[in-house]
Amino acid sequence: MEKRKKMAENKWLKITIATDPVLVEPIGDYLIGVIEAGVETGAQDEANYGVVTGYVQQANPDEEEVLSIIAQISSYLTELANVFAVPVPAVTWTMIAEEDWGTSWKQHFKPFEIVPGLIIAPTWEKYQPVSGEMVITMDPGMAFGTGHHATTSLSLEFLQKTLTGKAGQRLLDVGTGTGILGMAAVLFGAEKVLGIDNDPEAVAAATENVGRNGLQGRMEVSLAPISSLREQYEVVVANIVHDVLIAMADDLTRVTATGGSLILSGILAGEQVENISVVFTGRGFTLVERAQCKEWAALRFNYSLPATDV
Repeated sequence: MEKRKKMAENKWLKITIATDPVLVEPIGDYLIGVIEAGVETGAQDEANYGVVTGYVQQANPDEEEVLSIIAQISSYLTELANVFAVPVPAVTWTMIAEEDWGTSWKQHFKPFEIVPGLIIAPTWEKYQPVSGEMVITMDPGMAFGTGHHATTSLSLEFLQKTLTGKAGQRLLDVGTGTGILGMAAVLFGAEKVLGIDNDPEAVAAATENVGRNGLQGRMEVSLAPISSLREQYEVVVANIVHDVLIAMADDLTRVTATGGSLILSGILAGEQVENISVVFTGRGFTLVERAQCKEWAALRFNYSLPATDV
């Protein structure tokens, strides 16, 4: 009862951005990928397309934190508007109660095909799969992971290629969030999956999603840091952000089995892709493939032990 009361008293930052429609997608990507916010935009054929709403996943931010977030977003919006030669978007914000934050964006989360043959469906929408379709039913909880972001679909495309037709593959999902990549890996044929995340809310949401889909026998979710892992995995996937991937490079290398695959995303096309490529090829990885969707990219590497002097 006390925990429920505390949760009900939480306040969350809701940001509303009115923009030229051409900026809707890059603004949404920025809020998700950099600010780590949940985002709703509506559909392109709706009258209000051009309004982007973000929900920042930090409970009870103080005034200084709020103003810092708004200043960061405003600076980005000014740069973006200059690039596209459109008016600078208008930003407003408010604090909302937990119950409003938890439900207001759900109307925009409908079942959708994230990669060919795989459907993501929220718990509050009924979906009847057609022949050959696989379905992941999920509730993001407070972890903000619905699968709509480009980096998720890019990662899933690589996972599908890597796992289909191969038996006995163990997979590590670093920064599992709501567990989409790990659960999909099981459906694609992975024998065992470990999803790790340093956010207790994400671990709770992912654990519930794994159980909801009947995958608890093949996927485990843990708060364990990657530095504590001793096992190696045939496939490692990390959809995080550039700086964290660089910081984790040694650990990501250590947990990837020789001959295994490493899939990285959460990376901006251009300089970040080049940085990641240099860092990981320098640790014995070979870049096999890169994919891009708008400004986001994913990389797929194979790993072989670096040559040593005899």
